[in-house]
Amino acid sequence: MDSRVAVTCVLACVLVLVRTQAPEAVLNCCEGDVLFLLDSSGSVSSYEYTRMLGFLSELLLPFSLGEDQVKVGLLQVGSRPRLEFGFDAHSTQDGLQEALRRTQPLRGDTNTEEALRMARDWVLAPGGRGGARAELPRVLVWLTDGVKPGNVLAPMAALREAGVAVLLVSTGHGNYQVLRQVVSPPIENNLYFVDIDDMSIITEDLREAIIEVIRARRLNVHDVSTNSAKLQWRPVLAGLGGYYEIRFGPVPTGGAGGGTGGGGGGGSGTSPSQGGGEYQRLVRPADISSAVLTGLRPDTTYRATLTPESNEDVLTPISVTFTTKPEVLSPATVTVSESGQTSIKVSWGPLQPESVSSYLVEYSALPTGKLHTLTVSGGQNYTLLRDLHPDTTYLVTVSARHASGRERALSVKACTQEAAPALTDLQLTAVGSGSVQVDWRGQADGVRGYWLTWQGAAAPGGHSNSLLAPPPPPRPSASHYLPAGALSTRLDQLPPAARVCVSPVYRAARGDGLCCTARFNTDARVYGHQS
Repeated sequence: MDSRVAVTCVLACVLVLVRTQAPEAVLNCCEGDVLFLLDSSGSVSSYEYTRMLGFLSELLLPFSLGEDQVKVGLLQVGSRPRLEFGFDAHSTQDGLQEALRRTQPLRGDTNTEEALRMARDWVLAPGGRGGARAELPRVLVWLTDGVKPGNVLAPMAALREAGVAVLLVSTGHGNYQVLRQVVSPPIENNLYFVDIDDMSIITEDLREAIIEVIRARRLNVHDVSTNSAKLQWRPVLAGLGGYYEIRFGPVPTGGAGGGTGGGGGGGSGTSPSQGGGEYQRLVRPADISSAVLTGLRPDTTYRATLTPESNEDVLTPISVTFTTKPEVLSPATVTVSESGQTSIKVSWGPLQPESVSSYLVEYSALPTGKLHTLTVSGGQNYTLLRDLHPDTTYLVTVSARHASGRERALSVKACTQEAAPALTDLQLTAVGSGSVQVDWRGQADGVRGYWLTWQGAAAPGGHSNSLLAPPPPPRPSASHYLPAGALSTRLDQLPPAARVCVSPVYRAARGDGLCCTARFNTDARVYGHQS
């Protein structure tokens, strides 16, 4: 068996062992897009190419992949450079490792210039075809044998100017003066010359250099209120142990800082990072990635600093500035709903049970009605006012008694619905063929008039469902409006069995009416409906 084939088999076994012994220290530490530029031209032997892929597999194995974490792409260099997979291709280590095992070399010339153009224009361009994410770190790691790299200074400079960090690993003896101009500073951390059989020596150092670029440094603020805020961060200490120290306090204005209320679980003091102002201190264990800051002042700008403390690694503190919401004392709004003839529902907000001890609701009829009061607990933001007068305007005032001793009041006008009593009696008296005398009785208070309507009975057979039958003729009908003082009227020329209805009319509504059917015979008599 050829010795290089034997070595390749051994490498495959090593890769399996590496996968089963993956380090845990860097999981969840980072977020960013890392593109590997792999030289697979004809100048790279099969043995060297296999060693490079094995090196990549070991290098990437500890990282957590996916959205809001690390994404990996692979761009190969040959006569015609090819993107093997973009940043959105693999979100799990199993998928990434399998893709690396399947990767085959391109061969041909070392067309690095074209590969860099592809990387710059669409693979590493935020929002481009390669899937690079905006506002996250981007890294280009170039693996080459150093043979005839081409005119790469200008393309690499363009990538660095675009914010891409460039790292380089050369397995040959390339031009050091050229390659040192390619990488991002610091050169001693980002440029590696190593023999192909000794690549594992630099695995940890290169991984740390990548981590330094893409380490999650964002400290996010959520759920900001008048007196609290929630901090959330990447659990960079997962697998390392240690704890997080959080210091927060008002940002000094005009050279003087102010103190905060209780933050819970920590002491206070003076912090140089806070510009000499007072601050609060919290401590959270390594497996926690959030903390709630309480006791803050309304409408105040705060700075919070998170410092990961670990004996295994030195991590840089990260800070964030945020402003609490202005204090809105309840009641800020008062609304009226479900208005009836004798009741009104009144609601107010915002609900502040922690700061409001009780609400006082005062109401009186305008312009000079008697004042009524009732007390509502601080945890309730509505009440029902009862025993009111119909069709009356009330002035309602809601006052909050805050625990701080402050009071706030807000007023609103509310109207009850008009009472609309129903008609109490309706009588029809036949006074001749086709004529009736209509008499009625109702509640006189508030009545503006009466609506009188009549409608003839349906013609016989008028409801036939036959498709060939003609439509039934319209029923004869009529309507009359009578003034409030009219309690009777005469209807002439009514059709037989006409239906007569009378309804009282009020200022804003119509009351329930009564109906009777007109019947005619030779003896005039009284008939009707009594409620």
